[in-house]
Amino acid sequence: MTAIAKSYERVHYEFRPAKQVERRMLLHALQELRDIGYSISNYEYTGLGSIYFVDFVLFHRYLGLTRMTSVERDRDIDKRVDFNCPYKQIKVVHDDMSAYISRLRSEQRHILWLDFDSILTEELLDAVYLAAAQLSVQSILLVTVDVEPPGRAEEGLAKWNPRAWMQHYRTESGTYFWKDISIKEFTRDALPRTNARILQSVINEGLQARDLALIGMFSFLYADGHRMLSVGGMIGRDEDKRRIGSLNKKELFFLRDHITDDPFLIRVPPVTRKERHYLDQRMPCQKNWSPSEFEMKAEDVRDYCAIYRYYPAYTEMLL
Repeated sequence: MTAIAKSYERVHYEFRPAKQVERRMLLHALQELRDIGYSISNYEYTGLGSIYFVDFVLFHRYLGLTRMTSVERDRDIDKRVDFNCPYKQIKVVHDDMSAYISRLRSEQRHILWLDFDSILTEELLDAVYLAAAQLSVQSILLVTVDVEPPGRAEEGLAKWNPRAWMQHYRTESGTYFWKDISIKEFTRDALPRTNARILQSVINEGLQARDLALIGMFSFLYADGHRMLSVGGMIGRDEDKRRIGSLNKKELFFLRDHITDDPFLIRVPPVTRKERHYLDQRMPCQKNWSPSEFEMKAEDVRDYCAIYRYYPAYTEMLL
């Protein structure tokens, strides 16, 4: 069995700026789905809340979700997870995610976020396959994986190279590899797209016996340390594809039609509070605009302009 990744011990989930931007973009898109007739507030959210439950708090506050389940596999922190659960509406299940997915109610629409903190493994892909095979029509499926190269750089180039990385994915993915795959698909820069293609293959396999498809909406690439890829969309029919296609793509500029499209790169430039106030007063800015009061790289201005609406604000309170 794969060792349980414990990123909660290394990173405070509330203070991950790129992840917070992603969450807020997802919220925006889900709110827009609600506006075109999907009863998002009545969906059931299932995710991996760990000890922070950040997604649950946001989805409850801003989407009105009341049916929520957090699945926790690490039995070493059962009491800690239960203690930190922020709302009585959240059901905490101490179980394996795949086992829980197999019990999802078919009459209920779901938002399922498989927000994994590990690289792609056979166990992870089993959960994705089950989700595609099990989720009810008009449910939302999201999958997040670590897309850093497998292994450790300290092992040296003899063991840490694209050929070795390819072998890891071949072992873990098995039949989900495509026929014309080549070693160039496993360079570090190519790994996000390769992960997306494998996930698409798994989802297609799970949907094969159903008259449904994954209607792509999301592909995000970001890093608050490791590079992470999040992909997903709606399990739906042609009518759902048409309705989702009617969304304002200028407003929801981060949407993607397919999960294998080039991902939206979330990059959060570091700025001071004073700089942020100055920048916000001038957003959205014209192309090639730069601040006159202080130095800022052109790419930082561009990236800030793209995400300023979703930029998290942190402050310290001395209690």
